Amino acid sequence: MIQEIKIPRILISGTGSGTGKTTFTIALTKALQAKGLKVSVFKCGPDYLDPGYHSFVTGKTCQNLDGWLMGKESVISSFVSASQGSDISIIEGVMGLFDGHSPNSETGSTAEIAKWLEVPTIILIDASGMAATFSAIASGIKNYDPQVPIQGFVANFIGSKSHLSIIETASIPLPVLGGFPKSNDYSFPERHLGLRTAGPDILTEEKLSYWQNLSEEWLDLNKILEIANSAPPLIAKELVETQTKTKDCKIGVAYDEAFHFYYEENFKKLREEGAELVFFSPLKDTKLPEVDGLYFGGGYPELFADPLSKNKGLIQEIKNFANSERPIYAECGGLMYLSSEIQTLEEKSFPMVGLIPGKAIMGPKLKSLGYVEVHTEKRTILGEAGIRFRGHQFRYSDLILENEDESLFSYHIRKRKSEQTTKEGYTVSNVLASYVHAHWASNPEIPKNFIASCRRFKV
Repeated sequence: MIQEIKIPRILISGTGSGTGKTTFTIALTKALQAKGLKVSVFKCGPDYLDPGYHSFVTGKTCQNLDGWLMGKESVISSFVSASQGSDISIIEGVMGLFDGHSPNSETGSTAEIAKWLEVPTIILIDASGMAATFSAIASGIKNYDPQVPIQGFVANFIGSKSHLSIIETASIPLPVLGGFPKSNDYSFPERHLGLRTAGPDILTEEKLSYWQNLSEEWLDLNKILEIANSAPPLIAKELVETQTKTKDCKIGVAYDEAFHFYYEENFKKLREEGAELVFFSPLKDTKLPEVDGLYFGGGYPELFADPLSKNKGLIQEIKNFANSERPIYAECGGLMYLSSEIQTLEEKSFPMVGLIPGKAIMGPKLKSLGYVEVHTEKRTILGEAGIRFRGHQFRYSDLILENEDESLFSYHIRKRKSEQTTKEGYTVSNVLASYVHAHWASNPEIPKNFIASCRRFKV
């Protein structure tokens, strides 16, 4: 059944990357929480790092909303489901508002999500060193696509309150809802892969309090709430309580400082299909939990290569698990961990699990970035040959195989902007590892098939 669902919501976008969207979203979240509101936060695009910050601040998992990976129906469904129990939902955009798969299309952009979810949108503009030009930029954005429900602007990186006052008195097509001065002392540190992983050492109480106080002083919070509450009801499928299937399958999930890049939607689909997820730490645990399959997500194994390598007890447990022919699925950092060894940027090598015969070598520059579509060429633990699904790559390492044995490969990967394909999807018995971060909303049969493989090889 179809129903109308009222969800107060707002989308934070910008003129491009680096306009302060993540910091602004955190600041606004803290200010609204101080008003006693329950806040859900979402992130456009495939990124794992920003959602970690929002999850830390809200205490609630930040969901990704990606038009290309998920499709319109899954985006709306995920948003509606994860917004339940909240007073307001905030969506952080990706890149600039209109930046997507092509300079001539809004496909895959924040603007596309804004239209699908009919969400009032606020645009951050880097206002440093400008006054009347702010008005010109705002007018251009507002008029570029009138179907995007832009409702206001924020002047970021301003010099002073008098600077903000000058911008507010300029001829601007929509309200200026405030602005933030540049604050290097309270910014969130970065590393070569982007923002550092969220945690109390990064998101300190001092910094969070600073941004909350700044929001209360410099933003028109009442107007922002008014805009969020003006969002029209969403037309969506009625939320039906998922029939809980018998939990007859346990999947061990590697989750700690080294492995924590997962799409929440993947976890959700595994649980809906009858899997119980059992989390363990490759850094700290010396034994595996009693499970029927293993799932290693992405992360930063290169930063923890030494302790991972020294945890010989767990490495042997994983090898024994593989020898029992129970399924093991790994993505990106998980692939690196299952390889023979990792070579860090300092050119130090550390032996790893050794299930995939190759060496993961870190480099100072990106090796691959962007969306991909996977086509399976043979049967794997994810199903029969011929299955397609979508994912994303973001890596600074290469896997150098010990030999180019064709039996190792089970995927053909096509980049979204290319017709050329490459071989990937490394398989050894019931081990499947890849650099692709797969989003299973692109093919809901994948989690079903993975669970079926786990059930088939239960010991």
